[in-house]
Amino acid sequence: MYVARLSRVRTRAFTTSAPLCALSAAALPKAERISAEWKGTSATGGNTKNFVGGEFVESRATEWIDVVDPSTQTLLTRVPQTTSQEFDQAADAAAEAFKTWSQTSVLSRKKFVINLQQLIRENADAIANSIVLEQGKTIADAHGDLLRGLQVVETSISISSTLMGDKLEVSKDMDTFVRKVPLGVCASIAPFNFPAMIPLWTIPMAAVTGNTLILKPSERDPGAAMMIAELCQRAGLPEGVLNVVHGAVPTVNAICDHPQIKAISFVGGDKAGKHIYERGTQNGKRVQANLGAKNHGVIMPDANKNLALNSIVGAAFGAVLVGEAQTWLPELIERTKKLQVNGGFEEGADLGPLISPYAKERVVRLISSAEEEGGKIHLDGRGVKVSAYPGGNFVGPTIIEATTNMKCYIDEIFGPALVVIKADTLDDAIEIINANRYGNGTAIFTQSGATARKFETNVNIGQIGINVPIPVPLPMFSWSGNKGSVLGDIGFYGKR
Repeated sequence: MYVARLSRVRTRAFTTSAPLCALSAAALPKAERISAEWKGTSATGGNTKNFVGGEFVESRATEWIDVVDPSTQTLLTRVPQTTSQEFDQAADAAAEAFKTWSQTSVLSRKKFVINLQQLIRENADAIANSIVLEQGKTIADAHGDLLRGLQVVETSISISSTLMGDKLEVSKDMDTFVRKVPLGVCASIAPFNFPAMIPLWTIPMAAVTGNTLILKPSERDPGAAMMIAELCQRAGLPEGVLNVVHGAVPTVNAICDHPQIKAISFVGGDKAGKHIYERGTQNGKRVQANLGAKNHGVIMPDANKNLALNSIVGAAFGAVLVGEAQTWLPELIERTKKLQVNGGFEEGADLGPLISPYAKERVVRLISSAEEEGGKIHLDGRGVKVSAYPGGNFVGPTIIEATTNMKCYIDEIFGPALVVIKADTLDDAIEIINANRYGNGTAIFTQSGATARKFETNVNIGQIGINVPIPVPLPMFSWSGNKGSVLGDIGFYGKR
């Protein structure tokens, strides 16, 4: 039913002492340039810094997390487990900056965002290169990650109308005004699967509305966030308005507990999201949390066959084949076989490596579980080899025919494995989707207006695509996932 996008993979700390020369010829000059030109991050084995009070600061941490190239296991950078004292300094800097930034006019705050969007465009290649090196996406996918964040930056420039208040004469000589005011110090906890997009969902929105922000990137791929922080500084953001700290669970708990932080934005997995939501709200904070997903794509017999199959393959999306469309499965397999697995910088690569050996092991385990539970693996990517990268965390494109009670369907795979479910009718497909605990997105492929209308009316999912494989709204609309994919009632961007 669902194939999680390749970029959505979990990870554990993985330590290596492989020499820098293990980077590919395509990756090495990009890594060297990142280390030479950017203040807060390294791609040649140096330390990632915190960004506090407008300065990139070396941490005094005693615990460090190694970030390695997923294609070669080469050490790129070491990320600190930020100390309690360093976290307090970041919170103090954000609180102090809030005193003046919250009083700055919205027009002045917008100037920062205008400058930022131009700087992001000018430095898009460098940020995308960092994503490929640390996370494993292909270069095209990395640019897509950045573009989705840039769209939020551009939308935040027009925030003025959203911030307008209300006024009503409630009785003679008495008016009531509603004024929207900044909340205070906010925090953003970003996932590894979108290392540029999620920071860019939160930084511009927090800043342009007069709030200050503490950002915690994923400890697995912080480079893009550190570059974006430096661009914020170049764009004229005053010191302390944005602060970046690093770490794992201790840093997350510090965000949930610190009294100066008023709100938390989180995107990531179920376990972490539920923990953050519960701990944060218990401490009186506003929390928005986007959690897991099992996104279904329904292919009807009357669908445009070429569009539907190309969309499924291109979006790494899940599929429900309805009625006669079940006979299209062999062609779907043949198209999927043509996808190229390689290092993210290599020309023609469709799929890059997973972010860590653990991520690969987990995906392989879930694929294998389908076979053990009676599913059928039509295309098996478990044994894929990339000769140029013998140490890479590669899994090839996989297609599994399964049922809804199998583990490969129930759990989000976070890898290039398409799980296909067969349904006899549209009603059966809708029932399958509505029974799933997640409600992030879904799509249907059909040429019938009546079928499309029935689907979007009856399916209980927040984001719906009609002949659109990934129904993610542009930032002028609100992010609208539902059910088990969301905790909290505050949208991520756009109208509420």
